[in-house]
Amino acid sequence: MEFGSVDAALLGLGVLATLLYFVVGLAVLAVGFVALDVLTPGNLRQQVYTDRHPNAAILLGANHLALAIIVVTAIMTSDDALGQGLVDSLVYGLLGVVLQGVALRLLDAFVPGHLRALVTEPRMSGAAWAVGSSLLAIGAVNAAALS
Repeated sequence: MEFGSVDAALLGLGVLATLLYFVVGLAVLAVGFVALDVLTPGNLRQQVYTDRHPNAAILLGANHLALAIIVVTAIMTSDDALGQGLVDSLVYGLLGVVLQGVALRLLDAFVPGHLRALVTEPRMSGAAWAVGSSLLAIGAVNAAALS
C-alpha cells in the first residue's frame, strides 16, 4: 500500500482558510444576534438566559438556525480564491442578516398581535413557534437566493 506524499503548504493553507471562514461565520452570527436584540424589546441575553422567557429563546434559536443556513450557503457558494471567498461570505452573510431583520419586521407588521409583547411573555406561546418556523423558512429562501 502506498501512502503518498503530503503537501504541507497546501494543508497549511486549508487550515488557515478553515479558521478564517470560521471567524467570518461567527462574526455574521454575532451581528445577527445584535440585530435581533435591537429588533426585540429589552435585553435579549437577559430575556433568554436570565429571565428564561421561552418565546424569546424560540425566536433566538430559530433566527440563529436561519442565519447558520445562510452562512453555510454563503461559504459554500463563495469564490474559490480565498480572499474573494472570505469577502463573498461576509458580504452575503451580512446581507442575510439584513434580510432576516426585514422579514422579522414584516412578520411583526402582518401577524396578529405584537411580536414585542410575545417576546416578553413569560409563558410559551404557539405564536412564537409559528414566527420561529417562519424565520427558518425565510432563512432557507434567503440562502437559496445566494446560490
